[in-house]
Amino acid sequence: MILVSVFIVEDDKSIQTLYKKFLDLYGFEVAGTASNGEEAVQKFKAFERKPDIILMDHRMPVKDGLKATKEILSIEQNANIIFASADKTVKQEALKLGILGFLEKPFSLEVLIEYIKNMATHKHI
Repeated sequence: MILVSVFIVEDDKSIQTLYKKFLDLYGFEVAGTASNGEEAVQKFKAFERKPDIILMDHRMPVKDGLKATKEILSIEQNANIIFASADKTVKQEALKLGILGFLEKPFSLEVLIEYIKNMATHKHI
């Protein structure tokens, strides 16, 4: 069985750790983590095997999630990005960039897992 790999981009270390533990528990591979948009872009460029899904936070230091998403999609237009934000006003802008989906914070970890499973199935990952 091929594991679905997820790249976590989240500036809150405790949330990063929670996502990692939960994704691992449900059989997903955590391809890596980044704490800001700039780090996310640099790590994405360096991946030998691109992650199947990127879980992208919106508000982060250095470079926000929208800017990082735009850069990543300019590198790999088929990147599967799930955008997470408490700010509903950025949803349309994120969707216009070409994200795979939008999760409104706060959300439960169960919702996150189901969302990733559905996206992976829909995209045949």
